[in-house]
Amino acid sequence: MIEEDSVSTLTLAGLGKRVGQELGLSDWVTIDQARIDTFASCTGDRQWIHVDVERSKRESPFRGPIAHGYLTLAMVAPLAMEIGVIPTDAAAGLNYGIDKVRFLAPVPAGARVRLRVVLAGIEPREGGQVIMRTQNMLEVEGAEKPALIAETLSLLIPAAGARQQ
Repeated sequence: MIEEDSVSTLTLAGLGKRVGQELGLSDWVTIDQARIDTFASCTGDRQWIHVDVERSKRESPFRGPIAHGYLTLAMVAPLAMEIGVIPTDAAAGLNYGIDKVRFLAPVPAGARVRLRVVLAGIEPREGGQVIMRTQNMLEVEGAEKPALIAETLSLLIPAAGARQQ
């Protein structure tokens, strides 16, 4: 994280100066079997490689259950919020889209992950709104490759009185 201009001071007017810079790194979060099972229950994706611990220990090339790819993708938004990527003078930051996602490595049940975010670009819109493009890398503790990389888009809506770009 950049010391002299921390994420806590990120503003809509200052976003342009931060393009290309890392916005932060989240704390580690454990992706345990309970989280994987809850995700399976919510989505209906109960593929054995995720939820059948004994079978996945026997038959999976990963020697145990792994998190759903979409579970790892779902971790991007809350971890980005933890980092504080929404400017302090924005009333809201809304998911606007995903331009690219690649699932590069499995996340074994019990592994810890963290998110690294780089501000890739901004696109000013009417009314002071901004589309913010970020590069997100979900790292797995002790792994060579990240679990995923994702280029996400957020629509930033200024709070009343926020300085427009």
